Amino acid sequence: MKKIIFAVLAIVAIGFSACGNKTQQAEAIDSAAVLDSIASEVAQEDINAISALFENGDVAKLQEALATVKEKIASLIKENPELAKEYVIKVQDFLKENADKVKALAGDSEAAVAAVAAVTEVDPEAVVKGLLEQVGDAATEVKDAAVDAANQQVEDAKNAANQKVEETKAAAEKQIEDQKNAAKQKTGEAIDNAANKTKKALGL
Repeated sequence: MKKIIFAVLAIVAIGFSACGNKTQQAEAIDSAAVLDSIASEVAQEDINAISALFENGDVAKLQEALATVKEKIASLIKENPELAKEYVIKVQDFLKENADKVKALAGDSEAAVAAVAAVTEVDPEAVVKGLLEQVGDAATEVKDAAVDAANQQVEDAKNAANQKVEETKAAAEKQIEDQKNAAKQKTGEAIDNAANKTKKALGL
C-alpha cells in the first residue's frame, strides 16, 4: 500500500504546485489525467494477478486476489475516494469483459462466486462518497459465504463417511445373514439326508 499512498501524495502535490498562469480547468484536466494513470497502474497489478489464474484454474487463488482488491478499495476510500472510484471502475470493467472466464474459473464454488459479486456490485459513485459500509458489507458477505461453503464441505464429508459406514455395516450384516441361512440350509439338508438313510436302513 506504500505505492498507493505515494501516488495519492503525488496527486496532492500536483494540486498545490500548480502554476499561477494555468487556468482552473487545465489544472482539473491534469489532475484527472494523473488520477486515471495512477488508477490504471494500481488496478493493472490486480488485473494481471487475476488474468494469470485463467490458465491454472486455481479458484482459491481467485478468492485471494479478489480479497486483495477489496482491501485496496477500503484503503483507497480512506486515502482518496476519487482514486478509489477510478480503481473500482477499471477492475469492474475487466471482470465484466472477462465474465465468461471468471465464471468458468469460479465454477461451483459459492465462496468464489460471492467474492466476484462483492467486487462487481460495489457502486463506484458510492465509493467516491467514502461509503465504507458498502465495501465492509461486501467483504462480510464473502467471508460468510466462505465459512458457509467450508462448513458445507465438512458436513458433506461427514455425511459421506456416515453413509459409507452404514453401507459397510449393512453389507456385513447381510453377509452374516447369508452365511447363517446357508448354514441352516446345509444343516437341514444333512438332517434330511440322515433321516432318509435311517429310513432306508429300516426299510421304510
